[in-house]
Amino acid sequence: MTTLRVQLVNEARDPIVRDSLRLNDPQKILVAGGAIVSFLMLVYLLDTQHISQSLLLGIGLLLGYTLFHARFGFTSAFRRLMSVGNGQAMRSHMLMLAIAVTLFAPILAFGTTIFGGPVAGYVAPVGVSLFVGAFVFGIGMQLGGGCASGTLYAVGGGRSVMFITFIFFIVGATIGAYHLPFWTEELPSFEPFSLATSTGLGYSGAWMVSLALFGLIAWITLVVEKRTKAPKMAPVSSEKGWKRIFRGSWPLFAAAIVLGVLNALTLVTRGQPWGITSAFSLWGSKIANAFGVDVASWGYWQGANAAALNASIFADSTTVLNIGIIIGAFIASAAGGLFKFTTITKGNFAASVIGGLMMGYGARLAFGCNIGAYFGGIASFSLHGYIWGILAMAGTFLALYLRPLFGLSVPKSSDSVC
Repeated sequence: MTTLRVQLVNEARDPIVRDSLRLNDPQKILVAGGAIVSFLMLVYLLDTQHISQSLLLGIGLLLGYTLFHARFGFTSAFRRLMSVGNGQAMRSHMLMLAIAVTLFAPILAFGTTIFGGPVAGYVAPVGVSLFVGAFVFGIGMQLGGGCASGTLYAVGGGRSVMFITFIFFIVGATIGAYHLPFWTEELPSFEPFSLATSTGLGYSGAWMVSLALFGLIAWITLVVEKRTKAPKMAPVSSEKGWKRIFRGSWPLFAAAIVLGVLNALTLVTRGQPWGITSAFSLWGSKIANAFGVDVASWGYWQGANAAALNASIFADSTTVLNIGIIIGAFIASAAGGLFKFTTITKGNFAASVIGGLMMGYGARLAFGCNIGAYFGGIASFSLHGYIWGILAMAGTFLALYLRPLFGLSVPKSSDSVC
């Protein structure tokens, strides 16, 4: 752990991280290319899909742009807290969640989207599937170098090894979809539990309880930092004034507010919070189906999910959000002159394969990833979101001892990208 502490303080010495901490000249051709692709995608969605899909593409672009500009991490936030006691990023999570629950409460209470459709938060069962899935995901994100959102925006930023994580994330999510009925139907679980609807508190009462919990967690991180004398996060270069919107780093707390608002906009637009990994299962299943696998017979693709399997991927709102995130991160990285492909070593290749598989499989078992289960679940007042965070933190702790096996014994660029 001493090595982790020293390297966290001096992480800017790493050449990959150093490149991500400085401002270069904008890659104007790439920015223009990203803008053109976004426009063409928007036109296609307007022509072929419901207008909500076009709005979701815009939200996805803003999500990717924000995530990259702030280097807003879930993987690194968990790792920093568990390895050296730094809770700065975790406190930004608490602010993000506070903004989200404040906006989610009236939307969920009202119950309809801006288009008149039903609204429902992510409230999932608590059982063996959740415990195993979240723990496995926690290990996987520390080996794979990024969480679900981090994988998407790191791919958009050109970090080569994350393409490996991305591919095997999809494979793992597809296998998880195939196995999910066993985990959910054959093993013990409790009914979904909501602080708002399962306790009699209502959304106003659940909102107050949630804010108190976030405040408590933030206070605990401050106590841990003081006792461990935790090092601070490395500063990231940025423009001054209004130019900072387009170039360089955003403060974590500013990004936390933006992400909380964007998740609420997602909820009121499509009737569900922001999610990522269900699209990975869809993509992988469609590919498997193209190779002759009888995907339609899987329990996961029965009932309500069957329509998605037979429809265009662009009819899937999560797919559209994911595409927007990748493009948004690409534009943000190019605007900062930071888009470039990086070197892949044997160690991080192997870690990315294993980490991607574990994240995909774990996300399916746990009813979501760091976005759908942790962020979306807690914002929806679901008990499973809090349990997901605890188990993923436990997986992170174990992964700190596994990382050296892959030459990942110290925080490197993953502390800047997720």
